[in-house]
Amino acid sequence: MLIRIKDLELQRLEFNETFQPGAIDLGSEYTQVSPLQATGRAELIEENRGHKNILDDIRIVGKLDTEVEVACARCLEPVRQPLHRDFELLYRPQGADKTKEEAAVSKGETEISYYEGDGLLLEDVLREQVLLEAPYRALCQENCKGLCPTCGSNLNSGPCPCKEVQPDPRWNALGNLRDKLKSD
Repeated sequence: MLIRIKDLELQRLEFNETFQPGAIDLGSEYTQVSPLQATGRAELIEENRGHKNILDDIRIVGKLDTEVEVACARCLEPVRQPLHRDFELLYRPQGADKTKEEAAVSKGETEISYYEGDGLLLEDVLREQVLLEAPYRALCQENCKGLCPTCGSNLNSGPCPCKEVQPDPRWNALGNLRDKLKSD
């Protein structure tokens, strides 16, 4: 859904959209497993920056609900995570804050995003919000045992078929030193 400046000049835009899994690309880390429900509104905010210099900012207020699947950080099994997020965003035309010199960014400016052309896609806004809300690391259970470093078996399913864990060969020199000190 394209949120266009020309449409917002006439009236604010209310949205109540449902995006089926796969409609929004969340990258390779996350998979959307339930429909994404997004509701809210978009409105035009005209910012006066002096004589005949008016910026058309887009303000979006809304919320989203969905469920994503991510791999467990220890055993790589899929973990479902419900996501609920309220958001209030401000988008400014690309290059509107451009200056000839480098300048420090204020805290208020860190909360502003930018759009190009006639407007922005609601799908891009929602993608960003889902990725911000999704967990960076998820565990399938609090005491997940992970994978066997030798054979790769999921240790949550039971003991691994490896008989003995082979020591890392990089520690051999220290093992030899230990054995030498014990014998002396």
